[in-house]
Amino acid sequence: MLILTNILYIVFALLAIVLITVVLLQEGKGGGFTDALGAAGQQTFGVKASGIHKFTMWVAIGFLGSALAITVLNGKQGSSSVLDGPGVESALPE
Repeated sequence: MLILTNILYIVFALLAIVLITVVLLQEGKGGGFTDALGAAGQQTFGVKASGIHKFTMWVAIGFLGSALAITVLNGKQGSSSVLDGPGVESALPE
């Protein structure tokens, strides 16, 4: 179970990086990172860029799915809290 959790953390981090990059590459109403790429960026991620929008959607779904899976797996490993442990009074030496 620990190996699966570690793999999910790696997938989660990679999807976060990809999602950030793809969102920054999309053309917004006020320009954006694609303006820095010049004409090549406009042609690559222009108005007819429905493919990048679908890709963004699938990456976002994967990101949210991995986040939920990590939450579920961490919940099954044990739900302990700092408040469940001994109080400050009992931890102090007498």
